[in-house]
This record gives sequence, structure tokens and C-alpha cells, in this order.
Amino acid sequence: MKKILVVEDNEQNRYLLRYMLEQNGYNVLTADSGAEAVAMVVQKKPDLILMDIQLPDMDGLEATRMIRASEAEGRIPIVAVTSFAMAGDREKALEAGCNGYIEKPINPETFLGEIGKYV
Repeated sequence: MKKILVVEDNEQNRYLLRYMLEQNGYNVLTADSGAEAVAMVVQKKPDLILMDIQLPDMDGLEATRMIRASEAEGRIPIVAVTSFAMAGDREKALEAGCNGYIEKPINPETFLGEIGKYV
């Protein structure tokens, strides 16, 4: 069973993502801050990370850079899941080390197909 780490500080968004992923056979881990996510990645080694960009302690881009620099290896796919949809935001996420970018609000009909590319 593939492990997906959902990094999301909004409880409703975290619940929705967890529900959709678990209904489709994924083992879901959650973190509500960037620091917690970095620590969890090193310990749990998920198969995929869904990273919110707006987080309370450090933004998701900084957390992504820290994960990429950690002993967790740089091979874990990280997909930014964000309401930031301005010109250049996708590029910033990719430059920070994200492998993909999904805009919020997520579309349940296409979301699983999108993340399926990475696990």
C-alpha cells in the first residue's frame, strides 16, 4: 500500500484529501506544518508528498527545499497543492523541488488521476 503524506494546515482540506485517498487504497499520513512534514518524511519515507504552500511556520516551498536537502533522498515526488495560482507560482514550486502542481480547490474527478502519475 502506497503511503502519501498530506501536508495541509486547513483541517477541512486535510480531511477531504485523506478521505479521497483512503477511499482509493492509499495509506495517508498527515502533517499540519512544514517542520512536522520535514521530520515525518525522514522517519516515515512516504511514496508521495502533497504539499500545501501556505503553512503557519514555514511555507511549503521552504519545507520542500529542506526535504530535498535531507537524508530522505530527493527521489520522493512532491506535488504542490495550493490556492496560489498566480503567474509564476507553478515555476516557483518546481524550482523549489516540487515535481508537480495542483491548484485548489481540487477537482475530485481529476485529482486521483493527477496524483496517480507520481505513485
